[in-house]
Amino acid sequence: MTFNTLTYFLFLPAIYLAYFFAGERARWCVLLGASLVFYAALRVPYLLAVLALVALATFWCGVAIGGARELAAKRRLLWAGIGIDLLTLVGMKYLPFLSANLQELARLLSVDAGIPQVHPFVAIGVSYYVFQAISYLIDIYLEIEEPERHFGYFALYLCFFPKLLQGPIERAGDLLPQLKQKYQVNRENLRIGALLFLWGLFKKVVIADRLGSYVDNVYRDVHAYQGLQLALATYAYGFQVYLDFSGYTDMALGSALLFNIRLTQNFNSPYLATSIADFWRRWHISLSRWILDYIFKPLQMQWRSGRNWGTAAALFAAFLVSGIWHGAGWGFVVWGGLHGLYMACSVFYRPYQKKIYQRLGLDKSRAQHVFQVFITFNLVSFTWIFFRANSIQDALHVVREIFLDTRVDLGNLYRAILPFAGDFTSVSHFLNLVFFFGVYWLVRKKEVARLELSYVVIISLFVILLGRFNSTSFMYMGY
Repeated sequence: MTFNTLTYFLFLPAIYLAYFFAGERARWCVLLGASLVFYAALRVPYLLAVLALVALATFWCGVAIGGARELAAKRRLLWAGIGIDLLTLVGMKYLPFLSANLQELARLLSVDAGIPQVHPFVAIGVSYYVFQAISYLIDIYLEIEEPERHFGYFALYLCFFPKLLQGPIERAGDLLPQLKQKYQVNRENLRIGALLFLWGLFKKVVIADRLGSYVDNVYRDVHAYQGLQLALATYAYGFQVYLDFSGYTDMALGSALLFNIRLTQNFNSPYLATSIADFWRRWHISLSRWILDYIFKPLQMQWRSGRNWGTAAALFAAFLVSGIWHGAGWGFVVWGGLHGLYMACSVFYRPYQKKIYQRLGLDKSRAQHVFQVFITFNLVSFTWIFFRANSIQDALHVVREIFLDTRVDLGNLYRAILPFAGDFTSVSHFLNLVFFFGVYWLVRKKEVARLELSYVVIISLFVILLGRFNSTSFMYMGY
């Protein structure tokens, strides 16, 4: 069951009605039961077992850390809980990747290591609630939060269904108090929640999935396309992944608002960022905060004697972890490494940045802002090649073609645009694009909450008439 299916369109109001009519003491049971049913609807029984293991281990370790008096005991319990959570994540998500790479290494060394082949598991949602569980334990250890002693509320905190499959990655101090608050009907939250859900659905089924058909065709066989075609597909993918993921987040936030629960806003116009650091303040914000607080800051403190070099190394390591977290594949490692390299280089570039712009006469000018956005967008787009390509070999081919193919003629341009334009050249699809960017600009200026009824009706019509519901999965569900 995903947000863009008829099943979920029936599931959400049914759960809301059950929640509304349930007694105050039973409402958490309704949400927890709904979350388990939502996860079980994926029809992968062991996912529920993995969720139960993480929830029980983390809950017990959290209570034990809170009750321990000696620092050494607290530390042992912390690492025990983190160890169980990480081993669960590695076993579910990375064991097949590690097995395949060890087999390849043994083959290259002509060694018969007897490494068994491990078939991939379905691990939807595991990365998100494991990271959430780890942050919970660390916050208790650092005495930022008190341990939750009600297992039902704790389990609901981990698996609340709107954010279960793709986040946001919520902190205990933000979400747990909201799960315990007394429910009162808030018509404004109901209205904004419905608008957010509709807007997210529009981004997903009308735009992202339509872009995806072109991107998939090109990246399925990159050797059949030339540089300009590959560049266009890469830019299209950048918008596809943003609209797909931010569309999911909007629907998650909208679903949660029905129950007066506010989840973390995960996106803030990331492609208008003026630097890679600014991009990560706007993109997948809950993960960026997690990486900053639980990986970068501890490493920066550990390596502080290295000054700028220590900070650069901590940034590179943190973003390498981010890449590995996204998936078991070398493309994700390279993607995270590139972002880490960008961030590490910025440590040394930043002191000279202002002087360079001053000498060029661009300091604090509109031209400087546009230039920074342009450069940042293209640096990010370059990394998407490795994120999307089916293999490192395919990614390197795309890079070579984009940068070495100098055939920029009208025929080449026509061949590049034709497969993409075929899905948008009809009048209705052209109006669809124009309307999307018009509404998107309105939303940026006025926010979804201030959309007028006429816009809501038009968005609904576009979803019904132009939405693609044949693809039910979201891109980040596999990461």
